[in-house]
Amino acid sequence: MATQELIHTTIAEGSIAELAETLRGQLIRPGDADYEQARTIWNGAHDRHPALIVRCAGVADVVRCVEFARSEQLLVAVRGGSHSIPGFSTCDGGIVIDVSEMKGVRVDPRARTATAQTGLTWSEFDHETQAFGLATTGGLVSSTGIAGFTLGGGIGWLMRKHGLTCDNLIGADIVTADGRLVRASAEENPELFWGIRGGGGNFGIATSFDYELHPVGPTALGGPVFYPGEMAEEVLRFYREWAPTAPEELTTLVSLATAPPAPFIPEEWHGKRIVVFPALWAGDAEAGARAVQPMRELGEPVADLVGPIPYVAMQSLLDPLWGAGAHNYFKAGWMRALDDHAIETLVRFHENVSSPKSEIHIHQMGGAVARVPADATAFGDRSGDFLMNIIASTFTAEGFAEAVQWAQDLHTTIEPSLSGGSYVNFLPAEGEERVRTSYGEETFARLQALKDEYDPSNLFRLNQNVPPSA
Repeated sequence: MATQELIHTTIAEGSIAELAETLRGQLIRPGDADYEQARTIWNGAHDRHPALIVRCAGVADVVRCVEFARSEQLLVAVRGGSHSIPGFSTCDGGIVIDVSEMKGVRVDPRARTATAQTGLTWSEFDHETQAFGLATTGGLVSSTGIAGFTLGGGIGWLMRKHGLTCDNLIGADIVTADGRLVRASAEENPELFWGIRGGGGNFGIATSFDYELHPVGPTALGGPVFYPGEMAEEVLRFYREWAPTAPEELTTLVSLATAPPAPFIPEEWHGKRIVVFPALWAGDAEAGARAVQPMRELGEPVADLVGPIPYVAMQSLLDPLWGAGAHNYFKAGWMRALDDHAIETLVRFHENVSSPKSEIHIHQMGGAVARVPADATAFGDRSGDFLMNIIASTFTAEGFAEAVQWAQDLHTTIEPSLSGGSYVNFLPAEGEERVRTSYGEETFARLQALKDEYDPSNLFRLNQNVPPSA
């Protein structure tokens, strides 16, 4: 399991004062007015107390913090959007290197590229690129930071047409464990470039990304269809046959959920089990209307909101359900098949869900994701048609343990239908063997060789960690 131990518990006041003098950003300590707010992260399940939090103003601050952490032997947590499900964006007793104030972005509409600092969230990134009718695959919740999302792979509404987020990464600036700023691209340090596209934050702190953009929006065809929970088996059986044959312009998922008190869902359905079937079509709207029609004709829907929608609205569609402060735990896996056993298990656990905030997502894969050669990036398995993500969530700590147990029991029961691997951005903190399985032996060995080169002391270990071989 990713370790949270503190190697060095005492930091001299003189050393802290010296660090503060070299920063352009803000250094925050326990007792400071901003400390309680600064130590809080999106996932309320993690309540930790760093010794220092530095809100970096630029690359120089990041470099200085890395040098300081190394010299003081401090545990390092790196924070962008702070959406880390296992809580890797904070720590007890160490230093949080927070890049969330680094929000510069430049869009080149001719070249269809964007250069973005890694403190941006997806809503901020989309705001800039949509001014030119351009986008790249981004987060399903727009308050998610671009950094960890990109480094872990990046599953979003454009992936079946335009690939994962990491497939659209064309360059990055990385501050390594020895304090160097290193360029990673196909031309410069290509092996590192391979590793950061799926290998997470194991090799350093990303300060800037260069992305390829695509013509998308400002209006697209998309939105959700809501069906009664009693139709879960029927919808999943349909999805099993239909999703692998759908055009690659279409990206969908099925969510087994509980209807929130949202104005677009009839009030009589609030608090009842539902099946949410959202989609986005990245192409001609007329062709898209024909492509999505089968998913709208499965029965009498609770609500059907599929139609023309601003791309930024689709990107933020789930935001109200995933605000900061709730307790969250994910348990995910690539599906060997959406077979009868899997469907029966999913339906049964949906019927017995312990929290109205908990959901089960079945993501449609394939398309452009599967066309990328397996060894082209460090991303894990690209071969499956579906990815399952079990989301255990409660508004407060009350009932959270039961929700986590529900998720773990579901995963154990459905395991015969899973391949054994998982998507690292959806992993809880489960240790090296789970990370190794998620990448596969060959990819893991290659990542470990990179770790030996760029972070042999494992300074950056609060992540889905690939430890050095020594």
